[in-house]
Amino acid sequence: MTLSRPIAVLGEAVADAFVEPGRSEAGELALRVLPGGGPANTAVALARLGTPTRFLGRLSNDVFGRLFRAHLTESGVDLTGCPEAAEPSTLAVADIDERGHARYSFHAEGTADWQWTRPELQQGMPQDAVCVHTGSLALVREPGGTRVEEMLAEVRTRATVSIDPNVRLHLVPPDVYRTALPRWCAVADILRLSDDDLAQIRPGMPVEEACDTWHAAGVGLVVITRGRHGAVASLAGERVRVPAPKVETVDSVGAGDAFTAGLLHWLHAHGRLGGRLDGLTIDEVREAATLAAKVAALTCSVSGANPPYAEQLDGMPVG
Repeated sequence: MTLSRPIAVLGEAVADAFVEPGRSEAGELALRVLPGGGPANTAVALARLGTPTRFLGRLSNDVFGRLFRAHLTESGVDLTGCPEAAEPSTLAVADIDERGHARYSFHAEGTADWQWTRPELQQGMPQDAVCVHTGSLALVREPGGTRVEEMLAEVRTRATVSIDPNVRLHLVPPDVYRTALPRWCAVADILRLSDDDLAQIRPGMPVEEACDTWHAAGVGLVVITRGRHGAVASLAGERVRVPAPKVETVDSVGAGDAFTAGLLHWLHAHGRLGGRLDGLTIDEVREAATLAAKVAALTCSVSGANPPYAEQLDGMPVG
């Protein structure tokens, strides 16, 4: 039965180190380290919402890798698809601005997340996965990126494919994303990205034009999140807009990842995953995106990528 089949989330786990000026003495910099990484954040949010979730990530045996394993396990994520990697974990140092937005500097060369081998991917991927979600740096950094793309082409014969590019221009040139997006749309059923992502890879392109371009390349459902302005979802060209719930924002870390989790959770719970989104209606997309906006808003209301559990959504107003 579809509802008992897991969603597989493939990608990186990153140690997010937040600058804490108030704790720093002269000549030093105090950091608070939290588990993060776009795909890992999405896996945590899915599991907390009650969706069976397996994470496929190359987790280091260093101190950060142990942090990731504890965090994912405590949230209910299945880690049987995670090989123990000899390479170090990826570190991102985040500086939060006055609007709660994070600016990152990454320490990612030679780290565990990008070193996937084909046997590791084949052994970790559950054969009964109803959906495979991936994206972020794991999809663009080599040598693993090419192998992840190859895996997507194989699993789409039996599972829905979801991609979140999570653009990082300070690590990956924009042309890499522009070139890759048509390939990703050809294998993906769902494409989720932020308006900041869109502005970085297609400056000046209207949301509607972007959706139509990616539909033409093959993807059925495109969702563009717009922070406090909500989200635009486009199903084969039929569009709907959903508002963002009003919350007091602490920071926006992990909000997009949480939105993706909420969207996939709703689709999974209503039996819409497992194929090419056949039969999905625009009204159902509106409901899925409305739930996703709630999940994202609650994530913004706390520090770091700390998505809510299902019971925390009860009674939360929209708009």
